[in-house]
Amino acid sequence: MLALAVGVAATTALADSPPARVVSMNVCTDQLLLLIADPAQIAALSPLATDPAMSALAAAAAGHAQTSGRAEDIYLRRPDLVLADIWSDPETVAMLERLGVWVERFSPGVSVPDIRAKIVTMGAVLGQPDRAARVLADFDAQLAAIERPEHAPRAAVYGPGGYGYGPATLEGQMLALAGFENIVAGPGLDWGGRLDLERLVLAAPDLVIAGAPGASRAEEMLAHPALAGLPIKRQLHDARWVCAAPAMLGAVAELAAMGRQLEAAKQEVKQ
Repeated sequence: MLALAVGVAATTALADSPPARVVSMNVCTDQLLLLIADPAQIAALSPLATDPAMSALAAAAAGHAQTSGRAEDIYLRRPDLVLADIWSDPETVAMLERLGVWVERFSPGVSVPDIRAKIVTMGAVLGQPDRAARVLADFDAQLAAIERPEHAPRAAVYGPGGYGYGPATLEGQMLALAGFENIVAGPGLDWGGRLDLERLVLAAPDLVIAGAPGASRAEEMLAHPALAGLPIKRQLHDARWVCAAPAMLGAVAELAAMGRQLEAAKQEVKQ
């Protein structure tokens, strides 16, 4: 809410002159900028903007300049607005602010209200409330159109080193939106924690979501013979899972469809 308040206040001051040169420092602010800005406003995107493994809008970013992320490079692009994440390099942000550059910091957010607030805030700071309203309406329509399984299948999002993502994480929120029950839940597990192979096997989830094969040595434990009977999907956790942004709904819809398939398969077995 702080980011929203700051953004609205700043835009009120600049109502007659929306920022003409906007630089994004973060792959997630890249995505909102690409969706809401007039293309002429975009001076540069983050270094990860065109990385298809990290950005769900890599193709849309391809025609725009990219910054190295360093304060000197950003400043020389003469921005009148810089978009950052609250985890962006504080020294870079501080230097830009000392040089008189307006830096708007966005929280990563994980929930649907977080995403809706970020869309509104981005529209406000860019002086593009009508574009933001259209993006928000499309987001709400896509969310409402998702068909979830009737009875929640049980799932885990399994990360490097055996990390299980809890319900307060973006991954956990996406599971919930798709109609799944997250097996990584309970006291102290809101943000997740270590999920040993033994616990994973005993939990017998209907689905285990992991990164693509070979993504890291820390994920090779998924090749353990003890997991041979579990339904592990290693292509689902793609760039759409990186940011709490509208593109994630495509992944949620696919996950919900998989949940309905799992539910139908269970019904067939019972019959």
